[in-house]
Amino acid sequence: MPNTFNRSDRISAELRRLVGTMVHEVVRDHALPSVSVSDVEASRELDTATVYVTALMAEQGPPAVKLLNEMAKDFRRELSRIMKIRRVPELRFKYDDSVDKGERIEQLLRADRERGPSQD
Repeated sequence: MPNTFNRSDRISAELRRLVGTMVHEVVRDHALPSVSVSDVEASRELDTATVYVTALMAEQGPPAVKLLNEMAKDFRRELSRIMKIRRVPELRFKYDDSVDKGERIEQLLRADRERGPSQD
C-alpha cells in the first residue's frame, strides 16, 4: 500500500500546529479579534500554504484575516527559525466560513422543526 501521508501533508500538519499557536499569541498580545486556525493546506511544491482561520464572531473574520496577512512575513520568518525545512512556504490567510454556514443551516433546521409538520 503506498504512503498516502506525503511530505506536504506532514508539513501542513506541522504548520497548523505552529501557526495556530502563533496566531493565538498574536490575538492575545495585540487584542485582535478572536480567531483560530482551522486548517492549513501546503501546496505540493511547498511554495505556498493557505492558512484557514475561523472567528468567534463572523463579522470579525475578514478584518482579522487582513491583519494576519499583513503579519504573514513575520510569521514566516519565525517559522524559518523553528522548522527544520530548507524553505518555509509563503503563508496566505483566508477566512473559513464553513462554521458560519453550518450554524446558519442549523438555525434553518431548528426554525423548520419549531414550525411543526407541513400541512400538504
